[in-house]
Amino acid sequence: MTPEKKNPKQPVQRRQRPARTEHTAVQAANPAAQAKPVDTRDAMHRRRMIVGTVVSDKMHKTVVVKIDHKVRHALYKKYVKVSRKFKVHDEKNEAKTGDLVSIVESRPLSREKRWVLRQIVRKGNTVQEVAV
Repeated sequence: MTPEKKNPKQPVQRRQRPARTEHTAVQAANPAAQAKPVDTRDAMHRRRMIVGTVVSDKMHKTVVVKIDHKVRHALYKKYVKVSRKFKVHDEKNEAKTGDLVSIVESRPLSREKRWVLRQIVRKGNTVQEVAV
């Protein structure tokens, strides 16, 4: 016995999409489907917030924040410290090197800046240079 072969010239039956006018008419008729005002406080709470240390404040209105966390090595099962650096927008130039800061995700502000300074959690120990 040989299995029946499908005819390659036979067209495949596909489900038809509804016309666009029907879709928009249904939305216009349904008042619950209309856009609701966005609660901005809720949107801020959904953004990622992380805490890190300022490692550079030499740029204007920008600081570099380093975030450290530990990851378990897949082969050796030992914990390894991994760090990442983020460029963070600091509107008032108030964060200094060594400060512990909280940053929040935002829209792209430049090529590398996608984070905004939320607050300074703790001021760092900065050494004052004395002219001799």
